[in-house]
Amino acid sequence: MSLHADAVQAGAETYIGLVELGVGLIPGGGGTKEFALRASDEYKEGQIENPILQDRFLTIAQAKVATSAAEAFDLGILRHGTDAVSLNHSRIIADAKQKALELADAGYVRPIERTDIRVLGRGALGAMLTGINAMQFANYISEHDGKIAGKLAYVMCGGDLSEPALVSEQYLLDLEREAFLSLCGERKTLERLQSVLKTGKPIRN
Repeated sequence: MSLHADAVQAGAETYIGLVELGVGLIPGGGGTKEFALRASDEYKEGQIENPILQDRFLTIAQAKVATSAAEAFDLGILRHGTDAVSLNHSRIIADAKQKALELADAGYVRPIERTDIRVLGRGALGAMLTGINAMQFANYISEHDGKIAGKLAYVMCGGDLSEPALVSEQYLLDLEREAFLSLCGERKTLERLQSVLKTGKPIRN
């Protein structure tokens, strides 16, 4: 929800992250799409784009969790110039209300769906899959971890496109939903979900 908010008022000691891979899934509800979109917004003309996307990919694939609001900015979960931090925990609601009033006074309207998200296609996907296979071969990740990471990479790269292209948010959401639902049918994902629900701890299978 916070990734899609027009503004976030976070507590200074906020713990936040996209940790779905721990239960055998990729971030749903637009989480994967949003990270692909934010990577696209960081691309600059003449700049090598793969490392930017790779950083976003690893934040999700390694289930990184920010242990403070400042770290959440570093991970790209919070946005500089848009989101803010309340140092005093008891001020969060009041500060958030003030921000909402400021947005309303400025004539807030619902954002238009983006259709200009740059995805990198097969070139970036091939590099990511190579890295995933190397990690799996070296026994740093399990076979199922590799499958999940591969689906995550597929969505973030915009699918099996022969070259970089501009796509819409809905296009990425469709890819994300397809990957998410396919993983819901995996036995090892169900085992991970069951473990978390019963014991509060994920298993590595």
